[in-house]
Amino acid sequence: MAVTHGFLSLAAAVALLPVLPAASAPVVLAAALVGGVAPDADLLWTHRRTLHFPVYGPVAAALLWGAVLLTGSGVVLLAAVATGAAALHAVTDLLGGSAEHEPWNPVTDYGVYNHAAGRWERPLRYVRYSGAPEDLMLAAALAGAVALAPATPPTLDRWLLAALLVAALYTAARRLGALAALGAALPVFRIREREGGGTTVELRRR
Repeated sequence: MAVTHGFLSLAAAVALLPVLPAASAPVVLAAALVGGVAPDADLLWTHRRTLHFPVYGPVAAALLWGAVLLTGSGVVLLAAVATGAAALHAVTDLLGGSAEHEPWNPVTDYGVYNHAAGRWERPLRYVRYSGAPEDLMLAAALAGAVALAPATPPTLDRWLLAALLVAALYTAARRLGALAALGAALPVFRIREREGGGTTVELRRR
C-alpha cells in the first residue's frame, strides 16, 4: 500500500504542476513522493500512530500552504507539498483496513490513531488490506493518471511501471498468505478403514 500512497501523492502533485515553473517539477514530485510514503516508517514503532496525523497533518499542511501564498518561497512550497502528501496518507488510511498481522482476517478496529482525540479511529475497509486486489487496481489507476499527465517527465513512466510490478508481486504474495490462512482454518476430513470391516470418519481443525 506504500506504493499506492506514493502514486496518490504524485497524482495530487501533478495537478499542481501546470501553475508552477517547469523547472520545479522534479523536486515537487520528489517532495510529494517522500511525504506520501514517509508515514509508513512508523512500522518501526507503532504503525499508523507514531507518524500518522489525520487531524494535525491537514492543519499543518494548510498553514504551510498559506505561508506559500504569502512568501512565494520555494523551500516552503516543498515543505507544504511533503506535509500535504503525508496528511493525505494518514487520512486515506482510514479508507483501508485495520493495522494488524493478518489484515485479511481482521480482529481489531485500529484504523489510524487520532492524536487530537486521543483514540483510534475505525477503518472503513473500502480497501480491505495492504496488497488486496483492490489495492493493486487503485495503484494501477493512479499510476495511469500520473503517466498520462503532460507535465510529468518521461523517466517517471519507467519508474511507475517498475513500482507497479513490485506492487503486483507483493499482491500475489499477500494473496497466497491469505489463502494459506484460509486453508489452515478449514476442517480436515480423515477416513480410516478398520481391519475386520467398518470405517471411521474424523473431522477436525488443523
